[in-house]
Amino acid sequence: MTIGDDVVKGRDQLASSERSPLLGKRIVITRAREQAGALREALAALGAEVIELPTIEIRDPASWEPLDSAIHRLEQFQYVLVTSVNGVRSFVARLKACGRDVRDLKGLTIGAIGPATAAAFAKAGAKVDFVPTEYRAEGLLEALAGHDLRGKSFLIPRAKVARDLVPRVLEDRGARVEVVEAYETVAPQYAAEELERLMTPPPDAITFTSSSTAANSAQLFGDRPLKELLGTTVIASIGPVTSETLRKLGLEVTVEAKESTIAGLAEALRRYFQPR
Repeated sequence: MTIGDDVVKGRDQLASSERSPLLGKRIVITRAREQAGALREALAALGAEVIELPTIEIRDPASWEPLDSAIHRLEQFQYVLVTSVNGVRSFVARLKACGRDVRDLKGLTIGAIGPATAAAFAKAGAKVDFVPTEYRAEGLLEALAGHDLRGKSFLIPRAKVARDLVPRVLEDRGARVEVVEAYETVAPQYAAEELERLMTPPPDAITFTSSSTAANSAQLFGDRPLKELLGTTVIASIGPVTSETLRKLGLEVTVEAKESTIAGLAEALRRYFQPR
């Protein structure tokens, strides 16, 4: 092979790596299986070998009564705040189960924590009034900063376990807040040999899209610390809240999405592994 051939080969390899910056990288995604599609496709499009290791299962709440009761009293609320796509899906499904539909949301101010949550509402035919610029609880509160909330009633359908920041701050500002369980997340069970198969060879990166995926991962592997198990694997987080949970688990966050979305997470990994 001549020097010229070497140059051409090197140029072709560089072009290929730029088109597929994650080529040859094994990346684990820990999202619930029914929600993993968008991240799986985004990473695969960048050339990654995607390993699905769901650490969350989405389940119905033990009882629909609290949510159904709130839906029957929609006229008592001025605001509905939803902080996840799962919350939207459950809320819309229960509207129908209670003999109502999204038209009954007219007159309510609807806030969605991010674009994916807003898109889920739009798909159901409901108009979202605001999405914060920062896609987390603090962003929702900032979006409401200029509003007089004294005496206003908020309905927040959400997961069984979630941060209490939003309802606490709203109540401090004089609002009446009704938090209702729309779904719950639980950690799935895996046989030890299945976990070993999925994690062999060690992945180049593992992604976490919520605090629950992080906490459940630690639970999943039992007594073996995640830090020891993951070794030099790149830890990729969707945003600051998830990163804080990961650090509490003793993990160093290598990659954090600038925008707390699936697209933002994929882009952060692309930038990290892109040849410099």
